[in-house]
Amino acid sequence: MLPLTMHRLDLPALVFACLWLAVGCTPDKDRDFTNARHRMLRDQLTGPGRGIKDERVLTAMRAVPRHEFVPEDVRFSAYDDRPLPIGHGQTISQPFIVAFMTEQLKPLRTDKVLEVGTGSGYQAAILSGLVKEIFTIEIVEPLAKRAEADLRRLSYTNVFVRAGDGYKGWPEHAPFDAIIVTCAPDQVPQPLIEQLKEGGRMIIPVGPDGGMQELVLLEKRGGEVRRQAILPVRFVPMTREGGAKQ
Repeated sequence: MLPLTMHRLDLPALVFACLWLAVGCTPDKDRDFTNARHRMLRDQLTGPGRGIKDERVLTAMRAVPRHEFVPEDVRFSAYDDRPLPIGHGQTISQPFIVAFMTEQLKPLRTDKVLEVGTGSGYQAAILSGLVKEIFTIEIVEPLAKRAEADLRRLSYTNVFVRAGDGYKGWPEHAPFDAIIVTCAPDQVPQPLIEQLKEGGRMIIPVGPDGGMQELVLLEKRGGEVRRQAILPVRFVPMTREGGAKQ
C-alpha cells in the first residue's frame, strides 16, 4: 500500500485550478490573439495617418475575433495590416479598410443593412453589434456556407447569409438603410441604388479589375443620388452568375 501522503491533494492548487476553469482564463494562444487585436487598433486604426475615431466602430473592431474568419494556415497573420486570402480567389480586406468603410457608413442600431460580398463573414460580424440586421450575399457558394457556419458558431444571430448574385441585391428585404459592397463593379449597380432607402448611404469600390478603383460614398436624398469619391482602393472584381465580371 502506498503511503497516505502520496494521495493527499494540494488544496490551494486545486482551488486555484477550479477558479481558473470557472472564470474561463484565456489560453496562451487566445491571449496572443487578444494582444494582437489591441495592437491592431493602436497601430493600424487610431495611429498616425489612419484616424478611425468612431468609438462604436473601434469597440466592434476590438471585440470581433478576426482570426476566426481566416483559414487556419494564415491565422498567425490575422491582425496584420494587409488583406489575406480566404480561398476561391477571394480575400479578407485589411483591418483599416473594414473599419474605414464601417465608419463612413455611419451605422445606426435601428439600421437594416445589405452587404454584397460576404467573403469570410468578418465585415458582417463587425456590423452585427452596430445595427439591427444584416443581409449579406456571396456569389461563391462554398464561401457563403462557410461564413454562415462561422457566424452561427460565433453567435452573430442578426446576420442572414445567402449564396447568390449580389449585383441584384436582395429585393425581398429592401429597402435598406445602408448598403456596403466589398467587391468592385465597373459601375454602381442600378438594383442596389433602387434598394437603398431615402436618406440611406452606400459605400462601394468602383473601377476595373487591375485598374484604378475608388471607394465611393453614395447618399440618396430627395430621390437623387449624391456621389463622393473618398479613397483609392484595390478590391477583387464583382462577378455575376456565370462567372462574368461586372
